[in-house]
This record gives sequence, structure tokens and C-alpha cells, in this order.
Amino acid sequence: QVQLVESGGGLVQPGGSLRLSCAASGSIFSMYYMGWYRQAPGKQRELVAGITRNSGTNYADSVKGRFTISRDNAKNTAYLQMNSLKPEDTAVYYCKAVNSASLRDYWGQGTQVTVSS
Repeated sequence: QVQLVESGGGLVQPGGSLRLSCAASGSIFSMYYMGWYRQAPGKQRELVAGITRNSGTNYADSVKGRFTISRDNAKNTAYLQMNSLKPEDTAVYYCKAVNSASLRDYWGQGTQVTVSS
């Protein structure tokens, strides 16, 4: 089992940047696929970016070229660097971990990102 805690959200102006962190504890972090999801009011939760155990990455089309996902297995932490933020990026951002052996998934509590002038 793994526990996830997100941090780094906040209020930022359009064009600004934020870096989200997802700190994991309770299990072997390197065994997990990590993903960042977001959910805006009235919308379904959607995948923003994911990173495999071997650091292969995938991104939603809406964030390609602006967001970068990474992981530091030594620090048990995944990151989402968000640049050139737009108002439509406003959402609660969630971290998800998937155990590569059992395929069981775990979610963090979410962190609010608001992009507004």
C-alpha cells in the first residue's frame, strides 16, 4: 500500500508556472506507474500526464509542450512542471500511483490549481 500527498498548487496568472509534487510513502516507489489527473468543476477527471517505472512519459494533447512529468525514485516523489498556464488549466490536480505487479491504484487528496488574472 502507498500513501500519496500532493503539494505545490495555488493561484497563478495566465502564462505563469507551477510545480506540483507528489510524495509517496509506505511502499517501493519505483514499482509504481505515476500519473497526474485533473478535474475541473462540472467535468470528468482526466489524465494529464503519466510516467512509467522506466520514465517513459505520455501527455494529454492539451498540455503537450507546456507540462513535464518527472520522478525521483530516491526521493519517492513525482513532479509535474506546468508552464505557460492557461485559465482552462484550472482544476484540482490529483496524483495516482499504480502498482505494476498488482495493478492496484492509489490516489492522493488533490491540490487546487487556479489560473486567473
